[in-house]
Amino acid sequence: MVKILFVCHGNICRSPMAEFVLRDMVTKRGMEDKFQISSAATSMEEIGNSVHRGTREKLKQQGISTEGKYAVKLKKQDYEKYDYIIAMDQNNLKNIKKIVGEDKQKKVSLLLSFAQENRDIADPWYTGDFDKTYDDIVKGCKGFLEKILQQKSL
Repeated sequence: MVKILFVCHGNICRSPMAEFVLRDMVTKRGMEDKFQISSAATSMEEIGNSVHRGTREKLKQQGISTEGKYAVKLKKQDYEKYDYIIAMDQNNLKNIKKIVGEDKQKKVSLLLSFAQENRDIADPWYTGDFDKTYDDIVKGCKGFLEKILQQKSL
């Protein structure tokens, strides 16, 4: 089983969007039993809150539900629990490493790096542009899933 954790600042916009987009992708391939996909925050600000309305609405347009998801905090022990810890931007990449420590096993990366792009996924909490965030997340998740399918015999 491949264990993936998406991480952003509050775990209410980008990381749950990535969590549910990738879940949808693997479900459509009939591979949901081969993946454990979750998301977490680097901050405490939104812990316990549900997914942001903008993310819920954007995913609902795609036929994807976020029902039952509440923001949780990244913990040091998550480094051992997950195979991949994927950040939405450079700030969260730094904060992940502060929380989990040194990335000795090279588990931590930026989502868009899997789409051969070295840039952040903009936070729609600030931009209000959930469409752009969604498009970037889909691009990153597609690239990530392709890499996983090439590397592992699933």
